Amino acid sequence: MTSKKLFHVLTVLLVFSLLLSACQSQAPAQQPQQAEQSQPSTGQAAAEQPQQPQQPAQASETPKIKACYVYVGPIGDLGWTNAHDVGRRYVDDKYDWLETLYVESVAEADSARFIDRFVVEEKCDVVFTTSFGYMDDTLKAAQKYPDKIFVHVSGFKRAPNMATMMADFYQIYYLNGLMAGALTKSGKVGYVGAHPIPEVVRHINAFTLGVREANPEATVEVRWLYSWYDPAKAREAAESLVASGVDILAFTEDSPAVVQVGEEYTTQKNQPVYTFSHYSPMHDYGPNSVVSGQLVNWGLIYEDILTKIYMGIYTNQNLENVDYWGLLSGGWQLGAPSSVELGARFGEPINPIFEAALKEFKVNEKFLGEISIYDLIFKRIEQMRDPALLFDPFTGPINDQAGTQRVKDGQRLSYFELTTIDWFVEGVIGEPK
Repeated sequence: MTSKKLFHVLTVLLVFSLLLSACQSQAPAQQPQQAEQSQPSTGQAAAEQPQQPQQPAQASETPKIKACYVYVGPIGDLGWTNAHDVGRRYVDDKYDWLETLYVESVAEADSARFIDRFVVEEKCDVVFTTSFGYMDDTLKAAQKYPDKIFVHVSGFKRAPNMATMMADFYQIYYLNGLMAGALTKSGKVGYVGAHPIPEVVRHINAFTLGVREANPEATVEVRWLYSWYDPAKAREAAESLVASGVDILAFTEDSPAVVQVGEEYTTQKNQPVYTFSHYSPMHDYGPNSVVSGQLVNWGLIYEDILTKIYMGIYTNQNLENVDYWGLLSGGWQLGAPSSVELGARFGEPINPIFEAALKEFKVNEKFLGEISIYDLIFKRIEQMRDPALLFDPFTGPINDQAGTQRVKDGQRLSYFELTTIDWFVEGVIGEPK
C-alpha cells in the first residue's frame, strides 16, 4: 500500500513537471511572432498571417515637403514681397503635402544666416530666396548643403541643386511706356528705381523704349533709392521728379508711395501726374491717376516647381539648367499660363478713364501703318504671347545713352544679355550703376 501511494505521488509529480516544462518552453516563442507582425512581412509566411492594420507604413507613404522663403521686404509692402507671399499662400493652401515657412525683411548682407537657420534648425527641404542680392549666398548654401534644393529669384547662377526663376516684367514695362509716351504733356517722364541691378535697368530700358516709340523726343529721368522698401524716400524722389517738370511716374519700390503722390497732385493740386503701379494691385491708391501697371502671379511658378519636386522630376542633382523665365507667352514652357499681366488690378489692363486718350493718340508703325496706341498695346500683347515671340521690345536698332549702337537692326538682345544688362538706352537721364 505504501509503495502504491509512493508510485502515485511520483506519477503526479512527473506529469506536473512535464506540463511546467512545456509551458516554459512555449513562452519565449510569442515575442518573435509579435515582432514579425509589427514589421512588413514577405513571402509565404506573410500570406499565411491574418492582415493587420499598419499605421506607421501608411504614414510613411505620404511624404511631405517643407518649403521655406526668404523675403527682402515686409509681406505687407504691396509690392514684390507681398506678391511672393500671395504665391506662397496659394500653394500652401492647395497642397496637404506641403508645409511652408517664411522670414521677412532680411537684409541682403544677412541672408546667409537665415538660409542656414532654415536648413539646420527648421529642416527645410526647399529654400526660395527672393532677392537678386541673395544670389551668391544662395549658391554658397547650395554647395554647403548638397542634399537640399534651392531656388533663387531674379538671378542667373545655378548649381545641380539650385535653380533660378523669374516672372519678368520687361514686356509689361514696354507696354506701360507706350501709354506714358502718349499721355505725357511735358515730354518728361520719371522713374523711381530701387537698385541699379540688371533687372531694374532692363525694366527702365524697356519702359523707355515704349515711351520713345510713342513720343520720340520724350525722356525718362531716373532717381535711385538704393533700397527695395522705403516709402519716405520713394515719396521724396517722386516729388523731386515732379518739381523738375515730370508729369508721368513709374517705379520699382515695394510700396504705393509713388502712386499716392500722383493721386495727390492730380486730385488736390490741380496738376495731373499719372502713374504706373508695381507688382501688386495698386489701383485703389490712385483711381484718378494710375493708368496701368505690372501684375504677377508667383503662385503659378511656385506650384510648377514644387509639384515637380514632390513627384521626383526635380531633384538635388538635375537643376543646373532649370531656369524659369515667366513672360506673357508663359515663359518656362509652351502652353504654360502666363505669370505676368498688364494692369493696376487683375482683369483690367488699362484704367478705363484713360482709354479715350489712348485711342485718340496715333502712331505710324513700320508694319502696321497708322494705329492708335490703344490698339497697338493689344496688338503687341498678341505678338508677345505668341510662342514664336513675333515682337520683342529689345529688337534693334537700339542705341545707348552715348548714341552708340548696342543692338543692330533686326537683331534682338539674348537672354544672357538681358539678364546682365548694365547700360541705359537712348533717352534715359541718369546713371545705370
